[in-house]
Amino acid sequence: MSDRAAARRVRLVIVGAGFSGIGLAIRLRQQGIEDFVILERAQALGGTWRDNSYPGCACDVQSTLYSFSFAPNPDWSHVFSPQPEIWAYLQRCAERFDVTRHMVFGQDVTGAVWDDESHRWDVTSSGGRWSAELLVLANGPLSDPVIPDIPGLDRFAGPRFHSSQWDHAYPLQGKRVAVIGTGASAIQFVPRIQPVVARLDLFQRTPPWIMPRRDRAIAGWRRALYRAVPAVQLAERQALYAFREALLVPFRHPRVARVVEWVARRHLEAQVADRELRAMLTPPFTIGCKRILISDDYYPAVTRPNVDLVTERVVAVTNTGVTTADGRTREVDAIILGTGFRATDPPLAPFVLGRDGQSLADAWQGSPAAYMGTTEAGFPNLFFLLGPNTGLGHSSVMLMAEAQIEHLLGVLRLMQSRGATTAEPSADAQRRYVEWLDAQLAPTVWNSGGCESWYLDRTGRNSALWPLGIGRFRRTVTDVRAQDYLFAAARPSQRGSVAHG
Repeated sequence: MSDRAAARRVRLVIVGAGFSGIGLAIRLRQQGIEDFVILERAQALGGTWRDNSYPGCACDVQSTLYSFSFAPNPDWSHVFSPQPEIWAYLQRCAERFDVTRHMVFGQDVTGAVWDDESHRWDVTSSGGRWSAELLVLANGPLSDPVIPDIPGLDRFAGPRFHSSQWDHAYPLQGKRVAVIGTGASAIQFVPRIQPVVARLDLFQRTPPWIMPRRDRAIAGWRRALYRAVPAVQLAERQALYAFREALLVPFRHPRVARVVEWVARRHLEAQVADRELRAMLTPPFTIGCKRILISDDYYPAVTRPNVDLVTERVVAVTNTGVTTADGRTREVDAIILGTGFRATDPPLAPFVLGRDGQSLADAWQGSPAAYMGTTEAGFPNLFFLLGPNTGLGHSSVMLMAEAQIEHLLGVLRLMQSRGATTAEPSADAQRRYVEWLDAQLAPTVWNSGGCESWYLDRTGRNSALWPLGIGRFRRTVTDVRAQDYLFAAARPSQRGSVAHG
């Protein structure tokens, strides 16, 4: 049997079994579409909420809002729920809506090629090959960790691991530990490991702005009320949505950001008495330029006697320690990397080939861009969930993913009504959309706040964030503009050109 004949044939291939992939699978089944497969490289579903199991991992958006609109959970234990609960919620959703049977685990997708004759995607994974009418990349922006290029890091004699690949088998009690990076993950796990380690050297490149978290347990009576009267939790969700939409204002109007910055400064002053340490922890950029973090216990942890905040640049790692630009080497037993993810540098991009064999990486030239963050000119029947410019600085990306899912379903309906086998945005429509998007981003604090952040790609463009409210995105994206798409139909002989495996 030929390689092409051996490909397993489905209508849709979805890459990734995280929040967005599971959400799409559920909506497909609700629309009566069963001919799809979810390829997941791990051995379990959950995406980032499966991988990030470090101590203290929790959501930084209220869980009532960080969940599917069609599957409220009345049993969250806290306002900001911990990772095990979110992962369990995803597992329950997959089972409740019967989408687990569509998942194939241990399938690391290594490439996808568009066949313009058959109008299908030829997808290669570590477990075989798949032929699909549509390809959906739902692998998310926070799935591949950044391992910094520090000379000697790979020769370190002790354990070293990224926060998203936590080594739970290694006992940290009584150890000398180096933490490189002070982003969203580090401010959650540092307070958890600080009390047990002998010494913690915390290597900070740029301090983040931190706001109070004010998490609290949700009382049993309230959870019982949510179960008995779901409308109560729905009303709270709507109130949270409105509150978080209002949080967008400081990001778009830097003068208003000064008020938020005042709150963050008071939080720092209240928790860090030492002036010298407080100066080291004060960011040199406008609040919001980088992701605003929330914590009530990070600053107190950094003030403890067994913690040394290091602001000198890391230049090398020896077999037994970490060397900084001042020439000092700090001997450590373990290194933990809190260095974030490849959010604007998708590792699969060089291996997804559209029309004429052009890869996504070549089309993007270092700056990911897509029509409404969802489809790509020159790449027929390719869809992104949480793709370029769909991240948020103020609210829950679950709402963004759900809007993109409805866009995808709308395109499918248009294809069916027109008898089309392919759909892609016109190059002109995509260009106009991206130009409008960049103009909206230009005055925001994310672009003009005076910092380098993971929001900005290697070209300096903000290819990560959506600049307006979620309501605007939902109205824009769920309204599928047929005039912005190019549709085509394969000849009958082409439609059957890929045989069943």
